[in-house]
Amino acid sequence: MMREDLSEAGRLREENAELRARVAALEKALAERSDGRAPDGTALDGAASNGAALDGAASNGAALDGAASAGDDAALDGSPTAVPAVIYWRPDGTVTHWNDGAERLFGWSAHEALGRRLADLVAADPVSPAAVRAFDSPRAESRFAAASSEARTREGHALLCRWTYAVLRDDRGDAREIAAIVDDTGDQRRRERTVHGRYQMLLQLVDNARSFIFVKDIAGRYVFANRAYAQAQPVEKHVIELIGRHDREALFPGIAEALEAKEREVMAGGRVMQFEEALQTVNGLLHYFTVKFPLHDERGEPIGLGGIVTEITSLRRAEADRAALQEEIIAAQQAALRELSTPLIPLADGVVAMPLVGTIDTGRAEQIMETLLSGISSQGAHTAILDITGVRAVDTHVADALTRTARAAQLLGTRVVLTGVRPEVAQTLVTLGVDLSGITTLSTLQSGIAHAMRHARR
Repeated sequence: MMREDLSEAGRLREENAELRARVAALEKALAERSDGRAPDGTALDGAASNGAALDGAASNGAALDGAASAGDDAALDGSPTAVPAVIYWRPDGTVTHWNDGAERLFGWSAHEALGRRLADLVAADPVSPAAVRAFDSPRAESRFAAASSEARTREGHALLCRWTYAVLRDDRGDAREIAAIVDDTGDQRRRERTVHGRYQMLLQLVDNARSFIFVKDIAGRYVFANRAYAQAQPVEKHVIELIGRHDREALFPGIAEALEAKEREVMAGGRVMQFEEALQTVNGLLHYFTVKFPLHDERGEPIGLGGIVTEITSLRRAEADRAALQEEIIAAQQAALRELSTPLIPLADGVVAMPLVGTIDTGRAEQIMETLLSGISSQGAHTAILDITGVRAVDTHVADALTRTARAAQLLGTRVVLTGVRPEVAQTLVTLGVDLSGITTLSTLQSGIAHAMRHARR
């Protein structure tokens, strides 16, 4: 019996040793999985760990870490297009906005959270009053600050959270609300997956923009450029060929120097600048609308320069064509108005009439003379009737224009008849001392026509 008992004890010790070995192996495998490795040491999540996949993973609809089912909250949290947790609260801590993402993260529904203090919900007060006062960024600049803190869910689970926040102010500049995007940063794999996914989403956004988008460091070297900008280089490039280079390494010297001078001005001014620029290229003169702005870190220190450049050559050419067409239309309209304002009417062989209406200025006086002399010459007129019935006022200027026109016609051997001379006009002409010798004056156009016809029959 004693030997049997000893044999049984030995067998149990062996089984216990085997169980401990299996437990150790399982613990090791679990630890390796939590570090992002399979038991053989290979990466479990190639899309997140492989830097070479950054330019293509998001183009696959099944990428961005695996498109889990819509009911899987963990996968939903990691998707770059999933709305993150967004919370608003007043400076006194009262929650005013709590979205679905916040409910997924902390467990409280919006109905339960609104009106309660943030610290009571998440056991954290991430943005101090001093931080609120220090956040002095205009709404138009859309800047954010960040804070990290421990927090707890409704069930009491501990979280390490990153609060990316902005302070919303009222018209007087007083802090109205703090608005924050909250990310769970305790799970390293999820954090990397979320950051990578958001990077891919933004990369696709700017890569499909038709404008040129780029970022440079303080030294003027490219650290980012989108596809449109790379393709617009004198020699088309892949985006990666621009990274780390200066403009003078890729562009013609004159263009590079002009761009660098403008960018130094932007950095020196420390503000957004919008301007148009025209650059002479191998494709001719190209026009661009450019927005360039300094980039700052969280402390407000300049770290580089961003640019968004939109080619507007076709727009400017269309505007130039439209302006030229407008000039042609104006010229045609002016010619038509000249014909209407100085009509020359043939009444009979050798007799023409020009009824004048409106105001006669210097330009129109020259036009009257030119039209009348041209008509007299082309039609061989011996009599020309100038009717001023419709002329609004006769002053020294008008009288001088009429007499000069009549004298010029007389030099061509043409008799000039001035009609429409009302009593007040006659008085004005006498008062002004206008010399009307050699010019027949009559009161109406009808009498002037009759006078001209009598002379035509002789």
